[in-house]
Amino acid sequence: MTEEIEEVECLIIGSGPAGYTAAIYAARADMKPVLYEGMQPGGQLTITTDVENYPGYPDGIMGPEMMEHFKNQAVRLGTDSRYGMVTSVDFSGKPPYNIIVDESKKILAHTVIISTGASAKWLGIESETRLNGSGVSACAVCDGFFYKGSDVAIVGAGDTAAEEATYLAKICNQVTMLVRRDEMRASKAMQHRVENTPNITVMYNTETDEVLGKHGVEGVRVKNNQTGETTEIPIKGFFVAIGHKPNTGIFKDYLDMDETGYIITKPDSSKTNVEGVFACGDAQDHIYRQAVTAAGTGCMAALDAERYLSAKKSEESMSHA
Repeated sequence: MTEEIEEVECLIIGSGPAGYTAAIYAARADMKPVLYEGMQPGGQLTITTDVENYPGYPDGIMGPEMMEHFKNQAVRLGTDSRYGMVTSVDFSGKPPYNIIVDESKKILAHTVIISTGASAKWLGIESETRLNGSGVSACAVCDGFFYKGSDVAIVGAGDTAAEEATYLAKICNQVTMLVRRDEMRASKAMQHRVENTPNITVMYNTETDEVLGKHGVEGVRVKNNQTGETTEIPIKGFFVAIGHKPNTGIFKDYLDMDETGYIITKPDSSKTNVEGVFACGDAQDHIYRQAVTAAGTGCMAALDAERYLSAKKSEESMSHA
């Protein structure tokens, strides 16, 4: 049996705002991009119900519908968008690089744009999964607005949790922070900010037992891990801020990453340490993590890939001259 090998000018690994925007720009630059949608086609936005902070949608839009718009635009301009998952890469040597899709199909890619995103870390309890999108969220900036004037709870003890708690405190009535240990991991400055916000209550040594409610969040049952005592707190929104994990495992042998696994790109660019490989969106951005910033870096990655290919082509024509 002969192995099927396909050669592509621009391979985009992952969808979401970054991948689809990269595809839109790459297609318009005539790079004939091939995009593999990955395990969560459309990315994290497909589990976000209402998106109200993306420019151009004055009435807001549902996350999955917005990703459908992105995809349709990319396809209309010439992107070959495919359902499938890149399972391994070989970035040793020079491009074109060997890429394996679904453990069987082989692709030779002259440029690679990585937009594999990140996944929120969850507590892993049944009620949290069941009510995800119906009061349970991993993004206060995205969803806090829906709980204006209500009581909410947030789980986490780091800078992100502290930052999200103070953000929620501006729009919600009461914010309860649930911290597993007897202290917060957040920086001193962030801890002071929490302490100085009158409508934030911090509960230490506290773990979530269950999120309460049938069709929407109505409360949370928590347990003190020192005394074993349980308490029920009436809330409308339950936020989880225990970190994100970038989906970058398959690249770890080749690309420079920080200790969490976010891909490190060169300043003012989407270039990685490997020639012809570019990274965008939440796979390399652990600071902003918004749809609009992901789209912006997707544009950068496509422009960087296009310039890289143009420079290579002119080099080749010079050497043949």
